[in-house]
Amino acid sequence: MNTLKQSWHGLLALLLAVTITSCGGNKEEVGSESMISGTSSKTWVADKEKSATGDKEKLTDAEKEQTMQFYADGRFALGGGGSLQTGTWSFDQTAKRLTLQFEGADMTENFEVLKLDDDELDLKASDGSMMEMELKD
Repeated sequence: MNTLKQSWHGLLALLLAVTITSCGGNKEEVGSESMISGTSSKTWVADKEKSATGDKEKLTDAEKEQTMQFYADGRFALGGGGSLQTGTWSFDQTAKRLTLQFEGADMTENFEVLKLDDDELDLKASDGSMMEMELKD
């Protein structure tokens, strides 16, 4: 009887460990649209960049100074180095896709959202390159 009891306790401990591990912080978590813009706006800056092959790339000074501001009304502003690009954005949480439509251009950029939380936004471009962005203080 003791052996059966020990086996049962061992099984319960294993199930508990699996449950805790599977519910633990998922680095690939994609949050809601409001995490991109906040209640009015949020400004993001590049933190890390990887090439399509996964190699880390050093951010240029210009890239480090670029900011991307997302507004809750669906507008965005990309600025840095004396230039400013504006347009509209949309986010499909189910498809994990962020779409940017640049103003005055027939150009749309689509990004796969790899991670989105209150202070980190990781994007993958169509060419396979990746950009990790963080919330600007």
